[in-house]
Amino acid sequence: MSADQYFTTTVKHVPYRGRFAPSPTGPLHFGSLVTALGSYLEARSQQGEWLLRMEDIDPPREQTGAADAILRALEAYHLNWDGVVLYQSLRHAAYETALTQLIENHHSFACSCSRKTIAVNGGGHIYPGTCRDGLPPGETPRTVRVRVPNKDEIFTDALQGQVKSNLQTEVGDFVVRRADGLYAYHLAVVVDDAQQGITDIVRGTDLLGSTLPQRYLQRCLGYSHPQYSHLPLAVNQHGQKLSKQNFATAIDIRHPGPTLSKALAFLGHPPPAELQGADPALLLNWATAHWDMQNVPRTASICIDGEGK
Repeated sequence: MSADQYFTTTVKHVPYRGRFAPSPTGPLHFGSLVTALGSYLEARSQQGEWLLRMEDIDPPREQTGAADAILRALEAYHLNWDGVVLYQSLRHAAYETALTQLIENHHSFACSCSRKTIAVNGGGHIYPGTCRDGLPPGETPRTVRVRVPNKDEIFTDALQGQVKSNLQTEVGDFVVRRADGLYAYHLAVVVDDAQQGITDIVRGTDLLGSTLPQRYLQRCLGYSHPQYSHLPLAVNQHGQKLSKQNFATAIDIRHPGPTLSKALAFLGHPPPAELQGADPALLLNWATAHWDMQNVPRTASICIDGEGK
């Protein structure tokens, strides 16, 4: 089934539609399992749909075989998704359409600045607006950026509370098409969430700072805003997010029960003693029946010992 067929045949109105959207940069580790589990349980506890999207839009960062490994891990943990897996690598036409809309409605502009020139001219990583009113003489376009307002943007996260930021001074005009020609994360995720009919986004606090730019981009494209819940991030003893860069180990897919039990406890839902380390199907049945987002710790991160093992 093609991506276009997916959208014309399966997107329908549902009271709740969530998603898990991993990037295939490596196998699932404990931190990514927590995100998958939290988003899955929130959807299932509300009799909603849970979709799976593979965010394979950045080939230089991707690891060969990682996408298939992620699917196998989710299946081993009985985190079964609805519908077909959506691959962003097949969605370039949709992103180009959205980009054209942004350009035609004057929400975006061509930019010739490199990271180095931004650091020099802006004194940091915030874009200083160099090309907002046109490219400097003799310069050629490298990226496309969205022009953001100089005012506070605010939203309330279900777990992290009120989030406020001035997009122009704290985020800056952000890139939607990169210098290498690839579509940027903000554009791809906003387009896909809208076209998949996502009503609720449950993800880690590492992406909390991405939400206000994405909400602004949703407005520019005429999309509605999903509800957001940002789960605490699993970090190591040094306060670093578990990731491939920090050598986080893959979750055990041969004996998933103990790791799944620890992930539930991390999310404030420790299974009863008789279910500790039980078969994933039993654990998920119990967790779905008892899931309450109000019991999830309202903190940005939680340090774990031994990466959840």
